[in-house]
Amino acid sequence: MSRSLVLFIYNLLLPVFFIVAFPAWLLKMWKRGGYGTGLWQRFGKFKVDASAEPHDVVYIHAVSVGEVFIALKLIKQWLEVEPALKVVLAATTSTGHEVAQKKAPNGVLVIYSPLDFTCIVRAVMRRFRPRQIVLIEAEVWPNLVNTARRMEIPVAMVNARLSKRSETRFKKYGAMVKPLFAMVDLVCVQHEADAERFAELGISKSNIHVTGSMKFDPSGGTCPQRREAFQLMLDDFSAGKEVGKKVVLLASSHAGEEGLVASALRASASDALLVVVPRHAERRAEVVADLESSGFEVVLSSQYQAPENAANACLLVDTTGELCDWTAHADVVVIGKSLLAQGGQNPAEAIVAGVPVITGPHMDNFEPLVSMLCDAGGITVLSSAGELGNAMRDVLADPERNSQVCQRAKNVLAKHQNAVQKTIELLDMNASVSRGNMQEYEQGHE
Repeated sequence: MSRSLVLFIYNLLLPVFFIVAFPAWLLKMWKRGGYGTGLWQRFGKFKVDASAEPHDVVYIHAVSVGEVFIALKLIKQWLEVEPALKVVLAATTSTGHEVAQKKAPNGVLVIYSPLDFTCIVRAVMRRFRPRQIVLIEAEVWPNLVNTARRMEIPVAMVNARLSKRSETRFKKYGAMVKPLFAMVDLVCVQHEADAERFAELGISKSNIHVTGSMKFDPSGGTCPQRREAFQLMLDDFSAGKEVGKKVVLLASSHAGEEGLVASALRASASDALLVVVPRHAERRAEVVADLESSGFEVVLSSQYQAPENAANACLLVDTTGELCDWTAHADVVVIGKSLLAQGGQNPAEAIVAGVPVITGPHMDNFEPLVSMLCDAGGITVLSSAGELGNAMRDVLADPERNSQVCQRAKNVLAKHQNAVQKTIELLDMNASVSRGNMQEYEQGHE
């Protein structure tokens, strides 16, 4: 199928999809607090005149919180190499946008990703005149990459991976997918297997490079750091004991997992403190109800007050963007979306912090890393959620073994060493490729 036909079908269906999805999208934005934060930017409308905006920027497209954190890791290290670099970070979700605004380095402009309509994308590209577009992971939006191609802006996809499940799905629609991926000039993949899979999607092998995972690169970005404010909260749960409670951190949990972990911890007869950091903070009411039904007094970090009964209380972290540093306070981390949901969440921050990790059986999104960790004896992967109570008890009871397990896990992550730096070097080369002149394009489309 030709690229023109694929784009024609896509642009025929896009307005229909937008109209159908718009009410649900507005509801989600309302729940996540996305109003009043520059939402009109999605339609290419900005408060500042275009003449006041930075030009010749690196335009980085990141969808949700996970992609934003990868983008920030890349940006921070890139600015160390090239301090004069101008960056626009476009986030799609309101939670991703919030994290980007809070954590982006000074001088980085954070906007909402424009809706993928050609006229809107073209207006945003003309506004910032990117020297390069960087897509975080496999987020190839058809009109974005096609507009870049027509405006002769190089497009790179970084930290890309393709699971077997995604590969099967893409192959099923290969006739429509291949023309889109063929418009990407550079692909930085995490593993050799990813390189082979992307080559089958129409990307030239000469444009694919194995860099390792920026997400797992221990040399790039900021390591989890203990915060005094966090420790003061935790101290309140020790009920005057000289030695604080051990901390079980449930990281990036999804629906149903909070109650499951709470019940398992209570059944294990442990007096450890449960700290829950849901994937989506707006689920707080649902999470509170599940934890209370398990018999816990729930303390919210956003409205923090010392627990009334410290021996029977847990902490719910219902603020966004703090998981990394909470990890540094944990004695064991249980990975969310791996017990009941599918795919899992990122174990790398816990490993970098030197904290033992327990996951459920559903960690498909982090293969082959999890298999490598298992083979090295650097992680505890349960065959079912019913094993969780015993697993937490065993890990908390054996600090010497934990030290060995954590070191093995760090050795596995070391294989991704310098992935960020390798990616930056390839992006610099990609941007230096002659792409013609945007002014000529604009003159031809006035």
